[in-house]
Amino acid sequence: MKKRFAAALLTALAIASGVHIPAAAQEDYRPPTGPTPRLASGKVDFSGVWQKPYAPDLTKEGKDFKGFPDLPFTPWGEADWKKYDAANGDYTGACLPFGMTRSINTPEPMQVIQSDKYFAFLFEQNSWFTVVPIDGRPHGKGIPTWFGDSVGHWEGDTLVIDTVNFNGKTRLDTVGHPHSDQLHLVQRFSRPDLGHIAHEMIIEDPKTFTRPWKTTRTFTLRPDWEMMEYSCEENNKSLWEGRIKIPKG
Repeated sequence: MKKRFAAALLTALAIASGVHIPAAAQEDYRPPTGPTPRLASGKVDFSGVWQKPYAPDLTKEGKDFKGFPDLPFTPWGEADWKKYDAANGDYTGACLPFGMTRSINTPEPMQVIQSDKYFAFLFEQNSWFTVVPIDGRPHGKGIPTWFGDSVGHWEGDTLVIDTVNFNGKTRLDTVGHPHSDQLHLVQRFSRPDLGHIAHEMIIEDPKTFTRPWKTTRTFTLRPDWEMMEYSCEENNKSLWEGRIKIPKG
């Protein structure tokens, strides 16, 4: 825990001063090895604190992450993407919920707590959390939300989390790739061994894209980490100094 805090502080100071720290120098970590853990029921257990690859742009590739380089925009999607400029307002600057995809993309840790009935995402970023029923029940009929309505089911040893009913007020990633309230998100989780989760994210949105597309990433188990407190303040410096604006509408 202390090592993670120190590493985060060092990285933040380096970024602020314009100093580049090579990835190898930041941390040399080897995850634990062993077989895939299972619950008493025999289902794969994804519980643990996980290091996620930072994916600010879903069209790029990075360590433990593979994006989709040429997004199949509809005319509406392409127009929305071309007109977006974070300098004119981004909802995250007002501490509004990131949404599911953008929370998965952040570099902060994620903890999973799982039972036979529920799968809980605990995101350190802004302390967001989402609890997903994984007992095979259908989607509810509630009002649209920032993180959508998620339900899960098993396909063998793969957990499939299906999410619909988004409010359309979020972005897919940090650079601002769009989606609409018609977004249908499918996440597929498999755990090939003790130390890793293989993750697929399939994005379908007929208003924004002409066909479905996907990204893949690997999460790494961090038993040496504990989740830390995170606070986002609406009167943050970037707002009152005018570098970002509260979005309208």
